[in-house]
Amino acid sequence: MPDYAQRFLFDDTDIRGETVRLGDSYRAVVNNHAYPPAVARLLGEFLAASVLLGSTIKFDGRLVLQARGSGGLKVIVAECRYDRTIRGIARMDETLDGQDFASLLGEGTLVMTVEPTVGKSYQSLVPLTGSNLAACLEHYFLQSEQLMTRIWLAADEQRAGGLLLQQLPRQLVRNLETRARQWEHAVILADTTRPEELLDLATETLLKRLYVAEPVRLQAPSPVTFGCSCSATRTANALVLLGEDEVDSLFAEMVEVVMGCEFCGKQYTFTQESLAETLREGEVPH
Repeated sequence: MPDYAQRFLFDDTDIRGETVRLGDSYRAVVNNHAYPPAVARLLGEFLAASVLLGSTIKFDGRLVLQARGSGGLKVIVAECRYDRTIRGIARMDETLDGQDFASLLGEGTLVMTVEPTVGKSYQSLVPLTGSNLAACLEHYFLQSEQLMTRIWLAADEQRAGGLLLQQLPRQLVRNLETRARQWEHAVILADTTRPEELLDLATETLLKRLYVAEPVRLQAPSPVTFGCSCSATRTANALVLLGEDEVDSLFAEMVEVVMGCEFCGKQYTFTQESLAETLREGEVPH
């Protein structure tokens, strides 16, 4: 089954949902690195979450979900672009020995950044107080968006998946008690989802198991793929951030400087002349 995200709606309620299934795209991320299984699984959850979060907003740009902690896993990042291309990375201590969310990351901050192609980016931060990523994200929505939102995530070494439910502003149902009752019913049923179901079942099959008596409308699935936004220009700009003296020192020691992308592993080779040329070309509007 190809990697995809799929939205669904409950008839006669102000509740929507989204599922995501990742296989090839997830493996393309983790296979570039020798991650311990626990880190690979958590990165899978971050990737699935980035797709689900991207589905809650309409934008042309990218959404970046990042956690920085005091544990052995220092940084973990997942990025989803508007066209549902994803990439991610984790940086950790060599002596990493944690096995779950809390022990891997310790105390720290979860940051969600939305960077539109046009306009200003915005950022939201919440502490890593939950026992897992889903709990932290639910806290974010409660504090920042004031929208009732629940998230379920799962990953193994080969696949990642997720489910999101979100209560929409009052449109179809105006009565507050009815809205609360409908939301509680949808969540109680979704809470019976097992991790293996998030990984194994197609969206239609999963929803039939959860909401056999509910009228649910599925929208067409959207493909999710691995894609890296690295380029020679971006890599050249990263190189010059080292400082003019440091760059001159590098080229004094070697004819060519090779820099690799941490996300996809692609390598870029620069001579002093080609570096200057790449920087000039990058300044020209396309």
